[in-house]
Amino acid sequence: VQLQASGGGMVQAGGFLRLSCAASGLTFSSYGLGWFRQAPGKEREFVAAIRWSGIYADFAKGRITISRDNAKNTVYLQMNSLKPEDTAVYYCAARPNLVTPISTDYQHWGHGTQVTVSS
Repeated sequence: VQLQASGGGMVQAGGFLRLSCAASGLTFSSYGLGWFRQAPGKEREFVAAIRWSGIYADFAKGRITISRDNAKNTVYLQMNSLKPEDTAVYYCAARPNLVTPISTDYQHWGHGTQVTVSS
């Protein structure tokens, strides 16, 4: 299983980014996909996940939307109204069937993409 995250970059506060994660080596439609992030000096934290519908961390609600395209084996993370505290490396992850907000429940991880939000 390979997960390749892309779309990170540097933006100003209030801006937006769309992250993508392309998956291969798995029956994509049978997997739950999650996004997690890790800021310097902090633990990895849950952002959002989706099997049929999305679940979100409280900080993500209203600003961040997760979606998936099973035909393209890709999961997306649309992030709007970005804040400096959103600065982190964002990782996509996959697990069979249902999603959870717990990172250790995910068996497969991508390498991450850096998001930097300047004030």
